Order: sequence, then structure tokens, then C-alpha cells
Amino acid sequence: HLGRNPFVCDCSIQWLSDYLEEHPIETSGARCENPRWLQRRRLNALTEERLKCTDATVALYAGECVTAEECPRGCTCRATTVDCTAGGLTHLPDTLPPHTTDLLLSDNELREVGGSGVLGQLSRLRRLVVANNQLRRVAPRAFINLPTLHHLDLSDNDLVEVSGNMFEGLTQLRTLSLADNKVTCVSPGAFTHLPALTQMNLEGNPLQCNCHMAWLAEWLRSLEASSGVPTCAAPPHLHNTLITDVSSSQFVCEGDEVGCLGVEERCPTECRCEGTMVRCSRARLKDIPEGIPSHATELYLDVNEITEVNAQRLSHLTALTRLDLSNNQIAVLQNHTFASLSQLSTLIVSYNKLQCLQRDALAGLRKLRILSLHGNDISMIPEGAFRDLVFITHIAMGANPLFCDCSLAWFSDWVKGGYLEPGIARCAEPPGMRDKLVLTTPTQAFKCVPTVPDEVLSKCDLCYTHPCENGATCRSLANRSYECNCAPAYYGNNCQYKIDACYGNPCRNFGTCKILEAGRFSCHCPTGFEGDRCEVNIDDCLGNKCENNSTCVDLVEQYRCQCHPGFTGDYCERKIPFCTKEFNPCKNGASCVDHSTHYECQCLLGFAGDNCTENVDDCTNHLCQNGASCVDGINEYTCKCINDYSGKFCEVGPAVYLQTSPCQHNDCQNGICFVPPNSKDYVCKCSPGFSGKHCEYLTRVHFGANDSYLALEPLRTQPSSNVTLHFRTSQEDGVLLYTGKSAHLAVELFKGRVRVSYDVGNYPVSNMFSYEVVNDGIWHTVELLTLKQNFTMRIDHNVARCIVNDGPNEYLRTATPLYIGGIPREVGQSAMRQWHLRDTVSFNGCMERLYLNGRLKDLGSGQQHKVAPGCGGEERVRDQGQDGADHMLLTRPAHQPLTPSTTPDDPDCHHNTSSLANEVQIHPPAPEETHFDEARESEGSQSDTVTRVDPCENHKCHRGRCKPRRRADGALDYKCRCRTGWSGRFCDQAPTCSKEQFTEYYVENGCRSRRPIKNAICSGTCGSHCCKPRRTKQRQVRLICNDGTSYKKEIEIIRKCKCRRRCY
Repeated sequence: HLGRNPFVCDCSIQWLSDYLEEHPIETSGARCENPRWLQRRRLNALTEERLKCTDATVALYAGECVTAEECPRGCTCRATTVDCTAGGLTHLPDTLPPHTTDLLLSDNELREVGGSGVLGQLSRLRRLVVANNQLRRVAPRAFINLPTLHHLDLSDNDLVEVSGNMFEGLTQLRTLSLADNKVTCVSPGAFTHLPALTQMNLEGNPLQCNCHMAWLAEWLRSLEASSGVPTCAAPPHLHNTLITDVSSSQFVCEGDEVGCLGVEERCPTECRCEGTMVRCSRARLKDIPEGIPSHATELYLDVNEITEVNAQRLSHLTALTRLDLSNNQIAVLQNHTFASLSQLSTLIVSYNKLQCLQRDALAGLRKLRILSLHGNDISMIPEGAFRDLVFITHIAMGANPLFCDCSLAWFSDWVKGGYLEPGIARCAEPPGMRDKLVLTTPTQAFKCVPTVPDEVLSKCDLCYTHPCENGATCRSLANRSYECNCAPAYYGNNCQYKIDACYGNPCRNFGTCKILEAGRFSCHCPTGFEGDRCEVNIDDCLGNKCENNSTCVDLVEQYRCQCHPGFTGDYCERKIPFCTKEFNPCKNGASCVDHSTHYECQCLLGFAGDNCTENVDDCTNHLCQNGASCVDGINEYTCKCINDYSGKFCEVGPAVYLQTSPCQHNDCQNGICFVPPNSKDYVCKCSPGFSGKHCEYLTRVHFGANDSYLALEPLRTQPSSNVTLHFRTSQEDGVLLYTGKSAHLAVELFKGRVRVSYDVGNYPVSNMFSYEVVNDGIWHTVELLTLKQNFTMRIDHNVARCIVNDGPNEYLRTATPLYIGGIPREVGQSAMRQWHLRDTVSFNGCMERLYLNGRLKDLGSGQQHKVAPGCGGEERVRDQGQDGADHMLLTRPAHQPLTPSTTPDDPDCHHNTSSLANEVQIHPPAPEETHFDEARESEGSQSDTVTRVDPCENHKCHRGRCKPRRRADGALDYKCRCRTGWSGRFCDQAPTCSKEQFTEYYVENGCRSRRPIKNAICSGTCGSHCCKPRRTKQRQVRLICNDGTSYKKEIEIIRKCKCRRRCY
């Protein structure tokens, strides 16, 4: 009964209409609610022509069943468009939303289209783009089930020829692009299946213009559609000639030239092919071989060592009727393994190690008649596993330890219904059902048991073996695999290791790390190594046998002789016979000259290099101007101009526009200047990463290179120091902070966690790792506090952790710069030699609002190396008003300041200097300090109201909160704390922040936009806050300069304004 439900009757409900028509079991009169033209129509009376999907319908009911299908990984789905561009795909997604009308697959690594049968499910597909992949094959009749396809783009691939049935079924195709492939031949009649074709492109293909291609020239000349005409690549006298300009008499064949014979499907080397039968038996195969001929009807893979059925290797065998996988090592049959084998009638998987048959493993085998799973280790069969086997006549399940409880009762009924099982399958458990035949045992005997043994459940779900340790949770994955989600402080595949000073094994050369005490460790070295970290290889070159003044290179428990030029051999005992038949490395006709200790190749004209293997680049000293690219030729080059330039060397520029800048003189340091309408003053709009009235402060930077860093003045560590970092990254490793030489403080990312090395001069060094993982791409706050020998770290306002570097030295004393985000090469080499860092690679990501000893630091005040202002693409996202979620950690109240007196009950912390407890704290950003002061004030006010009248009882605050306070005379009073933007004593003055639009030329460095740009500024009052952009977008404009050059620039267009607490 489905009546009285608001059904949306479009293409996504076609299956239900068909089902109800075939199975008339719905008796409540279910009818359509939408769209309007189908209202009150009965579901079981709808035709396919009426059930159509439109973009409007999909958008209106987004989030409901219309778009309930999961979007494939690596793709984005919007309305009826599935965009998988640059998704890293090596094969088509297994499933696609059935209502898809536009499928975009450009810039991937696809090698074949049409073999999996996925496209055949998209009966409403209108546009298919598979450009810039690695396509070498299009399966025969790949598009046969796409009658509505209008646009097909297969350009920029590796297709070699176009066969006669490649485009069969595309009766509505209007646009076809095969440009820039490797097509040498097109079969006659390849395009006769395309009656609606109006545009086609074959440019950029090396066509062999012999007698077999004459028909194509004639066809292109008669084609009424517009087309990209290809040129001939051979024979030589027709090279670069348009094929339509070649007369019929010029298409000749010489010798044994043949036409398009089709891409030959060879038999795999391990197999023997006889007609349509492929035998790969007893070949010691570890996997199903590639390249099985698509016309195969019988495939024998028995008696091998196959452990997994690779569905991709079978997906193109649409004609297969018999498949034998017996006597292998297969443990699992995964969902949809045989889904594309629609003609399969016999499947044999007997005598394997099969433990798990997933519910949809046999889905799609509607013509299967014989199934053998005999002699495996199957205990449970999910209900519905055989639902598609509508023509099955025989199933072999003998010699399997079946667990016959109530979950297998359905199987008992199923085999009894048609006597499909010959009475061999027996129950193994539970004890009351042992050795009973499934066929003859009454179904009511299959009763539920209180608990199913873990060894039975674990056959399909390894989480029942309880592999995860130390409180971790187990998540089951495909193919009997699992994943452990570790509790804080643990790591490893099974969360079996605790994070301590040995985390990541700091010992080199397979040394064993042993914990000495909290934060300290020692390394036990294997044979051949010594040193604190087993870093020293014992010198094996003592007493070496190297000859002819060769150099001995020490290895592990052995050595190698590095020969001087002209000698070879294990001990450099033999002279190399240069320029002989046995040794002549000179290529391309070069002459070899023997110089005893070396040889010389005398190259022919046009070649260079030690062995004359390099073609001389004529573009080395080219004269191309204005950003043009040089194209190398034979003893010459050509200039490929960009934009509007022309001339042999692209020296002729476009039209020049006069400068009309309203900001002839301004103080904007890192931004742009513009004058708002009806204003005599200018406003500085800061570039990403900068703030301040004149954009003079750098507060946000991006580290993108492996050797990026900031160098600031030395860190003041007496009596204490505190540093607060705000960053986000997806990189596992990278330097966050470093200062010192021998005594040092090093903070880095190591395997996604924060690692600290702290040494005030008391050997050995103290180490600490964060429990939190911070390389998840969201913003994190790291607070660092040094107090004499004590070091405290807190991440994202969680529980703080401490280490102590005990010893005679009390403070960390350093006069070296404070490096942020990375370190110079020479400093990194010293840090690695002393084991201060695990890796010297720079931090890769965005960093903002660096606080040193409570003060916000101008990042432009120090030395910058390969550091870019702003956050690149991240900057746009934050400007569009979506930064609230990412910055929640940065702006929530600091309920407990991080001080020595408030550190946690960490057994590694032993603070001996509590006198500084009220003097030292890590300073969070200004907004946090404000919230914390409010909380204390609120607590004080509430304590006063225990015995006094609440002064906020009849307050007059309109748009704000009432906050109690005490006046100077001791009387209780209140003040109004206004909402963002509101002002006035009683918060009754509304904000006037709004967007003021203007249209003017965009000017920068003497260059001006082609036409006026429509933009806006945020102006108006916001009380004590600022009127700032809430949403912006990036627009690319072309700027024309006085010297005739031009370039493109992305500028920020303000869309909406809003009052904000932050004014930078």
C-alpha cells in the first residue's frame, strides 16, 4: 500500500511504475503529486515517455529520491550533470545516477570505454565528454543503448582506428569530435549510423591516405555538416595536405598495403585460444590475465593461484556463457563481481577457499543455470543472494560448513521450491543440526540461536576477530579487510602502539628504540652500525682491494670500488675498450674517438649531447617577445603569439588605451587604490594576506615550496616565552618552528601530529608528540609555553601536555633567528645532524595570526623566503563568508588559560616554579581575550546578585544584552553590550552598513582595464565594529599598459556587506 504519498513522477520512479505493472500488488491507488501535468495519475499506468527528468524537477526536489543515488568518488553531481573532470579515474565508475544527462570525464586516465556496460544504463544521456584521456579502445557497439546522445567528444586520446560499428545506435548524435588522436585509418561506413550528424572533427590525426581512404575524402566533401578536415600524414608527397583536397586518383596503394583490419585481440601469453574458447588452466596465474578476447564464450581459469576475482578484467566479456574458476585460492566473492556477464549460464567456483558470498555477488546473472560452490568454507549465505538467478536449475553447495540457524531458513525454502540442490549440502552447526541435509530437513528446524560464533561471523567481517587494540573501534571494509579508528595516544594498523618518545622510530638503519624514561630513549643498533641513532656505518674499507687508484665506498658490512674513468670490474682491475664493436655509445651516425681514459662522440649536424642523442634546440636563443612561446623546427623556429600580439616575433602589440587613474598618488602599500563615488579621498583595498589602513601589515601567508621559511628576531625566553600558531595543512610532515643551535626548540609536523624537541642544554633531549592529528585541512591552534626547563603544549584548547628537560641548565638561551614554517638549508643540515628534526621539508599550507609573547606579529617584518601572501585558493573561500566553521576553534572562549598552575595531571609534568603562575599565560587572539573577560565579569556579577536586586530586571537594552556592573560609588548598575553593528547607550542605533556600487576603470601600475568594471565598497556605520565584505567573487580582467603590453589580473568583486567584529 503506497497510497496518499506525494510521489514525484519523473525518470527516477520509472522502475517502480514498471514493477507495479508487472506485479499488480499495489491496491491503495498510489498517484502522482508532481509534476503538475501528471497530478492524480496512477503509478502503474504511466509510460516511459511521460516519466522524464528535467533540471527544474531535480533542483526542486534536491536531497530527496531524485538525487539520492550516491555521486561517484572523484566526481561532483549537480542536477542531471555528473562532472568527473580530473578525478584520477582509471576506469568508468561502477554506478552512475540513472537520470544523468551530461557525463564529463575529461583529464582522466581511462583506457577503454564501453566494456563495463555502465554507459548502457544511462538511457537519457545527451552529452558525453571523454577528452584528454588515454583511450586506446572503444568497445564494439559501446554506445548502442544511448539513443538520446547528442554530443560525443573523444578528442586528445590514443585511438588508432575507427571501426565500422563503433558508433552504432547513435541515431540522434549531432556533434562528434575525434580530434588529436592517433587515427591512421577509418573503416568504410563508420559514420553511416549517424544520420543526424551536423558537426564532426577529425583534425590532428596521422591519416594514411592510401586507396582504402578514398571513400572518406568523398564522404567529407559531400557532408553538409561543418567539419574539422584532417590532413594526410602519408605518403610523403601528400604530407600536410587536406584530405578533401586530394583527388580520387591520388589515393593509391603500394605493395601489400591493407585497410582497417580492426585492432587485433591477441590471446594472453599464459593462455591458449581456440575459436571463442580461452583456456588458462594450470598456468600458475596469481590474477585473471589482461586482454582476454572480448568475443570469448568459454573461459577456463581452473587450477591456478588466483586469490581475488578482478571484475574489471571480466567486464568486457559480454558474450561469455561458461566461466570455470575452480581449484584456486579465492576467499571472497564481492558485490557485482559478475554484473556485466549477462549471458553467463555456467559458473564454477568449487574447491576454493571461499568463506564469504556477499549479497550482490551474483547480481545480474539472470541467465545462469548451473552454479557450483562445492568444496569451500561457506557458513552463511545472505538472504537475497540468489534473487537474480531466475533460470537456475542446479546449485552445488556440498562440502561447506553451513551454519543452519534461522538466517539460513530462506535457503532451505528456496532449494525445496525447485529441488535445485541434489541433497548433498549438509549442516555443520549448531550442534542440533549437525550432519542434517538442507534439502530434507524441515524449514521450521532452522531456529535462531542466542549467539552466532565469532569464527562464523568473521568469515565476511574480520571485525569479529577483534583485531583492534587499546579501545579502538573497528570498521569493516571490502574484500574482508578492516580499518581501526584509534583512541588518542595510540597508532598502528591495529592501534597496538602507544605514542611515546619512540614514535616513528627515530633510530636509523633498522635500529631498535627503547624507552628510558618519559620523553627519553636509546637506540640498540644492528650489526654494522653504531652511534646514538645507529647513524654511523662501520668503515669496511680498511684493507680494501680496489686497484688503479679507485675510491673505496663503504657499504653495510661490505664495500664498493668506484673506478676512475676508463676502468671497470669489481676492483676496477680492467680497462674499458672504448670505440670498439663491444663498446660504442655514439648514436645517430656520430664518430667515436678513444682518448684512453674516456671517449668522445663527434656529432653530425643537428645533434648534440655526450652520445649525440639530443636534437639541437633552435629555441635556446630565440627572439620571441611579449610572452610568446617558441616552437622548435629544423634549423629554425617559429613564435606562437598569445593574446592580441602579432608579427614574426610577436612584437606588434594591441591597441593602447590612455591612463585615466583617479589615484595618481596614494599610500597603499600592498593593495589597490580606488575613489568611492562622491568622495574626495581614496580607499586601500588590501591584497590577500595584508591588513591595515594602508595594507602595511602581513598577517596571513602561504608556504608552498620545500624550502620556504620566515626568519624573525630571536625568541625571548626569560623569564618565559609563549607562541601561538594558527594554521591549516594537508601535509603529513613539515617544520613549524625552530630556534637554537645545540640547545634548541623544534616544533614540526611528523606523520600528521605535532612533534616537539626541547633542549635547554641538558642532554639527552626531551621529546613529545601530540595526540591530535592536525593535517586534516582545517584550521588548528597550537599554543606553546616555555618556563625554564618546562615545556607545555596545547592544541585546539584541548588538555595541555608537558615535558621537562631536567639538568643543570635552567633556561633556553639562543641568539639565532626564530624560523617559522621552515629553515634555511645550512640550518637544516645542522639540525638533522644533531637529531633536532626528523625532516627539514618546509610546512606546506596556510598560516595566519602568529602571536609571540602575547603580541600579534607582522610577518613582513622579518626575512621571507619563497613565502606568498594570503592563502591562494583558500583566500577566496574565506572571503565568501564561509570561514565560521573553520575558525570556530580560533574564536571560542578560552575557559582556562594555559599557565604552569593549570597544566593537567600529566605524570611527565613537574613544575617547580609556581610563583609565575599568574604572570605567564599563552595569549590567544584578541577575540578570545574579550570573551574570557566577559565570562569573568559575568561570574562576578552573578555572585553579587545573590543578596542584591538584579539591576537587569527592567533594562532598556533594545538590540543587546544587559550586563550588571558596579559604579564608583558602590551602587549596582548595568550597561548594554550590543549585538554586532548596533550602537548607542541602549543599543538602539541600527547599523547602516551597506553596499555602494560604482563603475570605473580598474588601474594598476600604469595599466588600465579595457572597459569600466562594476564593483562596490562597503560603507556605513557599525557602532564599534567595521563594515566589511561578507561575500565576494573573483573576476578575471585584462589590463592594457602604456608600453603596449597586456596581462590578465584577478580582482575581487564585492557582492554583499556585513558588520564584522574583526577589522582586518
